[in-house]
Amino acid sequence: MTSPVEARPAQTAAPVEPVDGRRYVYDCTLRWSDLDAYGHVNNARFLTLYEEARVALMFAGGRAWGVGSFADGVVIYRHEIDYLRPVEYALGRATAERAPTVRIEMWVEDLRQARFTIAYELFDGGVLASRARSVLVPFDLEKQRPRRLTEAEQEFLRRYLVEPAVPEKRA
Repeated sequence: MTSPVEARPAQTAAPVEPVDGRRYVYDCTLRWSDLDAYGHVNNARFLTLYEEARVALMFAGGRAWGVGSFADGVVIYRHEIDYLRPVEYALGRATAERAPTVRIEMWVEDLRQARFTIAYELFDGGVLASRARSVLVPFDLEKQRPRRLTEAEQEFLRRYLVEPAVPEKRA
């Protein structure tokens, strides 16, 4: 069972640079079925873990802030994932009451009228294991076409908006 959905400031572990506390943090329970033949979380399952966290942010978190319209239609336009290290089903971190978990931190990296980008970092036992991005498009399921974000949706997403770090230019 996953922990209750809540937005809380990120608790980062070295060498990750802290952001400004606008990250949505989700503790995601690993399942035995997430593993591949090598005992690691399968690369395709990372999408499932990111999806679970994203759904918690947009559907449960959005609804908690009075925005339920994401459940009416949002589609994925693009995913990209960087795998930084394997994630194992760490029985050493499991208890009788709780299976092993990973921590997923998310924020909005880009917000436009008709699309937005969610950035993620997945931590395994405090160690950064993966980074990802998903570009999402609000979608009208009835009309089967993209739509614009409502003002309420934009306001909710702005709570988690963190501009990407721009590398300094060298003279």
